[in-house]
Amino acid sequence: MATAYPKDEAVSLAWWIVEEETGLSRTQIICGHKDTTFSSHMQEIVSRLLHFEPIQYIFGHTLWCGLDIKVTPATLIPRPETAELVERINDQMTNDKLINVIDIGTGTGCIAIALKKAHPQWHVTGIDISSDAIEVAKENAIRNHVEVEFKVVDIFDKIDETCNLQLSSYNVIVSNPPYIRESEKCSMRANVLDHEPATALFVPDDDPLIFYRRIAKLFSRTTYSSLPTPKYLFFEINETFADELACMLDDLGYSDIIITHDIYGKPRIIESRMA
Repeated sequence: MATAYPKDEAVSLAWWIVEEETGLSRTQIICGHKDTTFSSHMQEIVSRLLHFEPIQYIFGHTLWCGLDIKVTPATLIPRPETAELVERINDQMTNDKLINVIDIGTGTGCIAIALKKAHPQWHVTGIDISSDAIEVAKENAIRNHVEVEFKVVDIFDKIDETCNLQLSSYNVIVSNPPYIRESEKCSMRANVLDHEPATALFVPDDDPLIFYRRIAKLFSRTTYSSLPTPKYLFFEINETFADELACMLDDLGYSDIIITHDIYGKPRIIESRMA
């Protein structure tokens, strides 16, 4: 495995396998716990890793933001950057108690579930075009003991008419939509490119802001001439288009636009407000 992965990643994967297979923590193993038995399918696990299948799909779950999140090939694997998005929302909305959140492109439901876990008083809805993803999200809500409403919705459809969603009622809108350009595929690793759902990753080169534009328009005054409450918009973004996206939001009437950099120093989160 060391020949297929960078050394640090190979070590991390090895520990992950040992902890999953033994049910013991790394501390227990290091301290000499004797009860370390391994399953007979260890070789299969290694073989799948050598074919660059993500370990999260092999074991069917991942730990993220303090949550145990089920993942399948129908859903993206939650990233650390997305945890930063959740943290940013938590930081910004601390003084608001009557919050009605919609998470667009919810996937595993990780964002919606993390927000509901942190704020039990909030009403949280997650939507996704994939019925398979929505089923995973529902399971994740149950396994993490929260109540979140999940629905199969195509945001390019007439949402209010076909999906029984009152968009005007939501005052926090969050999304981590597809934002990787098709032309960026050549620089991506096989574990992502060959295994994670392309529909949740890629956008056309000639319109990389397609999802952001649609979502922003859905909650702008061009859609609702009278908004009952301020709308707060939070996006995870492609670092390449931070400035372009900020200009688009400004053109649509959003204000208080803030771009936040991730732990790697890249512009990763944009937030704005429709007063």
